[in-house]
Amino acid sequence: GIRNCTGLTIQPATGQPWCAVNERDVLGDNLVPDYVTSVKQGAFYGWPWYYIGDHEEPRLPGQRPDLKGKVTVPDVLIQPHSAAVQVAFYDGKGPDALPFEGDAFVALHGSWNRSARTGYKVVRIPMKDGKPEGGYVDFMTGFVVNDNDVWARPYGVAVAHDGALLVGDDAGGRIFRVTPAK
Repeated sequence: GIRNCTGLTIQPATGQPWCAVNERDVLGDNLVPDYVTSVKQGAFYGWPWYYIGDHEEPRLPGQRPDLKGKVTVPDVLIQPHSAAVQVAFYDGKGPDALPFEGDAFVALHGSWNRSARTGYKVVRIPMKDGKPEGGYVDFMTGFVVNDNDVWARPYGVAVAHDGALLVGDDAGGRIFRVTPAK
């Protein structure tokens, strides 16, 4: 019931699996939201018959009415077609630790099938007691040059042993190392 879980990880504080998910395409610029969610045992997230609760896939009308009302709504919705590809929970320790203990960072690779670009950034999901406190906030942006060009496309996030946040970029073949200002 999950489509394209590209970033499977374990939340250190809870031991719960989490996923960054690229949702379905070809339903327009504003459908369907990508998402980041905890993966609960026995839960059904809708693929391929429903999305984000009881929204029926219009290309499969009436095929699984028995599943209506049984779809688990994801924890955090991401703007459609942002291409959420990796999630990492921040548990950094050391001289370059950031002040985001327990928060999740998500690499948004960027849209290919949308009239206006979206994604192309890293977002932070503030967490409290192992659960999202709401939505997400932009963390690293500015990778879009214009309507036709980008200079970076985040594809991965990880926490280094010294506490730095590492962000992989497959447009320029770089790894960004994010540390606190000193």
